[in-house]
Amino acid sequence: MVARVACAGECMVELREQPDGSLIRGYGGDTLNTAVYLARLGVPVDYVTALGDDAWSDEMVAGWQAEGVNTGHVHRLPGRLPGLYIIQTDATGERRFSYWRDSAAARHVFDHADLEALSGFDVLYVSGITLSIFDRAARETLLATLRRLRQRGGRVVFDTNFRPRGWPDRDVARSLYEQVFTLSDMVFASAEDLVQLFGPDGDAALLRHADTVEIILKAEQPSCRVLHGGIVVTVAAEPVAKVVDTTAAGDSFAAAYLAARLRGAEPIEAARAGHALAGLVVGHSGAVIPRSAMASLMQANRDGAVSAP
Repeated sequence: MVARVACAGECMVELREQPDGSLIRGYGGDTLNTAVYLARLGVPVDYVTALGDDAWSDEMVAGWQAEGVNTGHVHRLPGRLPGLYIIQTDATGERRFSYWRDSAAARHVFDHADLEALSGFDVLYVSGITLSIFDRAARETLLATLRRLRQRGGRVVFDTNFRPRGWPDRDVARSLYEQVFTLSDMVFASAEDLVQLFGPDGDAALLRHADTVEIILKAEQPSCRVLHGGIVVTVAAEPVAKVVDTTAAGDSFAAAYLAARLRGAEPIEAARAGHALAGLVVGHSGAVIPRSAMASLMQANRDGAVSAP
């Protein structure tokens, strides 16, 4: 049976600052980036969010549909707008984000989402940024949806993707992350995220769930540690000739890893697939690279079957 994946979160208007100060417009968001890369790798995927009734929202939906992302769970809210962010990159490709999102439509997606339908997916993918945009009531609704999905045999995949500015109360963030760890089947995390959130021994907060959760822990060096079924292995990434922009490196890694695991690949093979796609992505500007840049990966993945968990 073909796995049905849903990615829930926020997509925003993206402005990339050029060396001369001019701006190039696109769109992006961590879970949306993952959804697009999953679709390109042959995984049936829905995106769950809310947008406005403006021209930019129209453009987003059309673009996602052109990528093969299903938009039946994208809610259009009259009078609302999507959020906006600007990316600035330094000489090494590292990026800095500035956000305008306080009144973004995506904050209200769980006022309108079909929770019964969401809990029927085989995989539901969410991130720390997804959690950060919601108020308390919406977070409780999301947690209830994750519980219902797991009770029905679905799997929860969580990317820690911690952004301090999104969490004025760090205690609330820690409590919520702990709850999601206990509900997750697979967690993508970075050492940097965990230290920022939980302190110097931050990875311990996640690693104590290793008996029940497949953990992919990305290190500062280009490698990841995979913990699954009592096995711990470190998988290094191949060197990248030139890093242009690190935006969506983690999002694309997660997409390729998850796509490989859904095809039945072992974790080591999945981690190598993740590194391969992330290595391509950081060689281009913006969150979503041209389809032509990953044509061979797309074909290889479409030649494999994607199975439900």
